[in-house]
Amino acid sequence: MLKDKVCIVTGGASGIGLAIAESFAKDGAKVVIGDINEEKLIEEANRLGISYCKVDLTKREDCKKLVDFTINEYSKVDILVNVAGIQVVSPIEDFPEDKWDFIIKLMLTAPFLLTRYVWPSMKEQGWGRVINLNSIHGLVASEFKVAYVSAKHGLSGLTKTAGLEGGPFGITVNSICPAYVRTPLVDNQIADQARTHGISKEEVVEKIMLQKAAIKTMIEPETIAEVAKFLCSDAAKNITGSTMTIDGGWTAG
Repeated sequence: MLKDKVCIVTGGASGIGLAIAESFAKDGAKVVIGDINEEKLIEEANRLGISYCKVDLTKREDCKKLVDFTINEYSKVDILVNVAGIQVVSPIEDFPEDKWDFIIKLMLTAPFLLTRYVWPSMKEQGWGRVINLNSIHGLVASEFKVAYVSAKHGLSGLTKTAGLEGGPFGITVNSICPAYVRTPLVDNQIADQARTHGISKEEVVEKIMLQKAAIKTMIEPETIAEVAKFLCSDAAKNITGSTMTIDGGWTAG
């Protein structure tokens, strides 16, 4: 299905980004992973036989560098998957201002810039797929996550607007909005939440992360990868501007 499609995956050195890169590569895509963790980036790229580009996506020039690298390598970009992200848990009154700036740059400004930079290539070929790894927090809020929730809500707006603009050119833009996925980022959140709420890690998973879900299991990264692959398929050609929810029933009640 993805044979010879050229795909950029940010945050591709671990977690959901790595699962997507691996799934796409196995399906025949030419994958470029971008990440700031150079050691892990090289290790995983070599393991999968794909390309890599070390980038700090909070810098505008590095966003352009990643797209330019891919086009120089493969002459085009067919698919962009924006995954890179971080989480900081803190009450608003104590929330570090520099962390606000960092999170908004990484998780909202970078997806906008990368979309902007790949747009001409996709437009020229009359086909493109942009997938934003969003979150249930792009639809609802939780306390102590002001920057993350704000960035993800913004990403929902970016997805809808770009979906409207891309439609006439064969470009679809969609968000995947999962609840908690079993990744290193979530593992760190468990520890942060335990400290913030003064409870054990086990209680964080049971009473906070899965409390609102009907299906009481964490989501696996490979599940997200399969949904991303579906959004690149012909079966999804009429899906755009959507926020595809994978939340175990969180928002059903």
